[in-house]
Amino acid sequence: MHLEGSCHCRAVRFSLDADSPVPFMHCHCSICRKTAGGGGYAINLGGDARTLKVKGEKHLGTYHAVMREEGKRATRSKAERRFCLKCGSALWLWDPRWPELIHPHASAIDTPLPKPPEVVEAALDFAADWEDVPKGRGHKHFARFPSESLAEWHQRHGLEGQG
Repeated sequence: MHLEGSCHCRAVRFSLDADSPVPFMHCHCSICRKTAGGGGYAINLGGDARTLKVKGEKHLGTYHAVMREEGKRATRSKAERRFCLKCGSALWLWDPRWPELIHPHASAIDTPLPKPPEVVEAALDFAADWEDVPKGRGHKHFARFPSESLAEWHQRHGLEGQG
């Protein structure tokens, strides 16, 4: 599926192709919550990094999150969280461990996205007390992250490349 996206002020616009375009996971970790907001979580899609085209690159900022786990030394993530320097909109994440992928935030996508048949509520160990985490049928809860990948979830639901 071809995706078009932008920041709120439209200084940055981007496009890419995605085989995993369904916004299936709400990440409740503190990094996503604090850098992307969106109801206390971020929703990342899976796109082909080779197809990424960006207009307004001079307005892009990069943030490497600090990973803080109790009892461990803080470390800086190698993953690049890209955002608009003018309006602060979270746009996408790129991680050198998976260089072929771009993870655009569903909140930055302007193309209509398909509604997921189920939603993974991930990283609930890190959810803020004020968050109203959706429960019930259609929501799967995980203290950290599921073992099933983004691509595997789309395949299981017959949704790869669709939209």
